[in-house]
Amino acid sequence: MHVVAYAPRGAEGLLVRVEADIRRGIPGVDVTGLADGAVREARERVRAAFRNSGYAFPADRVLVNLAPAGFRKEGASLDLPIALAVMTAADLVPSASGLMVLGELELSGRVRGVRGVLAAVAAGLKEGVEGFIVPAENAAEAAILAPDRTAGVGTLLEAARVLELRKVLGRFPPSIPSSIGFPAGDRAAPGWAGDFREARGLERYKRVLVIAAAGGHNVLVFGPPGGGKTMLARRLPSIMAPLLPGEAVEATRLHSLAGLVGADFPLVSRPPFRSPHHSASAEGVLGGGRVVRPGEISLAHLGVLFLDEAPEFRSNVLNALREPLEDGVITIARADGSLSLPADFQLVLAANPCPCGRLGSRPSANASGCFCSAEEISRYWRRLGAALLDRVELRVPVARSSAAFPAREQPESSAELASRVLRATLIQRERYGGCGARRNARLPPALVERFCALEGRAASVFAVAVERLSFSARAVHACLRVARTIADLEGSERIMQEHVLEAVQHRRLGDDPFDIVAAEEE
Repeated sequence: MHVVAYAPRGAEGLLVRVEADIRRGIPGVDVTGLADGAVREARERVRAAFRNSGYAFPADRVLVNLAPAGFRKEGASLDLPIALAVMTAADLVPSASGLMVLGELELSGRVRGVRGVLAAVAAGLKEGVEGFIVPAENAAEAAILAPDRTAGVGTLLEAARVLELRKVLGRFPPSIPSSIGFPAGDRAAPGWAGDFREARGLERYKRVLVIAAAGGHNVLVFGPPGGGKTMLARRLPSIMAPLLPGEAVEATRLHSLAGLVGADFPLVSRPPFRSPHHSASAEGVLGGGRVVRPGEISLAHLGVLFLDEAPEFRSNVLNALREPLEDGVITIARADGSLSLPADFQLVLAANPCPCGRLGSRPSANASGCFCSAEEISRYWRRLGAALLDRVELRVPVARSSAAFPAREQPESSAELASRVLRATLIQRERYGGCGARRNARLPPALVERFCALEGRAASVFAVAVERLSFSARAVHACLRVARTIADLEGSERIMQEHVLEAVQHRRLGDDPFDIVAAEEE
């Protein structure tokens, strides 16, 4: 007899068989199976929880085995499965065989919530687990995938009662009815800071963000401080299309592994928005650690990773973003093997034009101009690297004056822009239904010629632009994908000349920091 538990390991995790054996000997508890300190400490927590729940702990030698023994188990989520495995072995409760059990025990017998519950339920369903006993505060999270197989318990005594009911009824007794629903709701994604209507001016920047939201493209915005770079970037989630049900579960599973899913909103229904500080470590951004956990790029899966003051990030962090941007996955190599985590995100980079931020600004009575040398400016921009910038399809300079003089017309609201983005997104979902691509930005090179074909004047104009601007092969494909998105926003099946010209216009800047000077003069 055994109890099924779960140990986080990469994105999928590991199912653990918790076995207990009671034999004659000096009273004590031994735990085998590469248990870390927190799991070994479970022996004392389980003893106290037994006593405070009205059960007598076996006065014999107890052996608890965690299989498979070749992988290290960590965390306190194994407390409750160990307790039920011992209770089963001592004939205190009916067998828990075939059930997955998760939960941390307090000395009083109360069950505390744990992280990774949604990932655990997904792994359990894949292996045919009959039911899930989880902490009450994680019950809504588990019920996203298994509402009619989930029992939320608040104490060890309640968990024991679930096993008693299972024996009496002949089936697993869920405490959450199958009819319960968990609507996506209108909760804003983390980082959302208002409506596009609140930002006056910056029309070119707004247009770029609409294109990015519609096609999933990467963005570089650069300009002096106070120009509105961060303000609008944080509003990007307000115009992005909601996640599909499968995508929402996929994103929520990663947040669950990181312990970021709340009881009030168990489902991440909108594209995530992550904005790490520029002092973040490589493990914090990319994922990793002694026990591999999702980093910021995985928490931004199917959403946005916003790097404000991008050149201030560590160069090893910026360079490591290149492969996930291409592959949509991050592979973390360890001595005991490699683990892969999903990382299909949109990258938004915001940067000043120079270290002091005043390049391109005219001297005034209140502020002097830029005093940075050409070498300092070049060194500042080299931190981003040409290889990373070549993967950014949309580049937009923002001059301080563009925000100082707001547009006369009433700007469009986030709701109005979101409706246009949603229409373009639905067009892409229908177009790529059988191709494996999700958005225009993820269209493989082999399919670019099929779905982004140019005809007549559009093809000749694009050929001239590619030659004059010396675009790389990646840049050529990026422009075609962006042009496809612009056409989708207008509901056009064909990519016209104006779509190509706009895509080229958004790509041609950003390789030279002095582009901001030219933008100021336009």
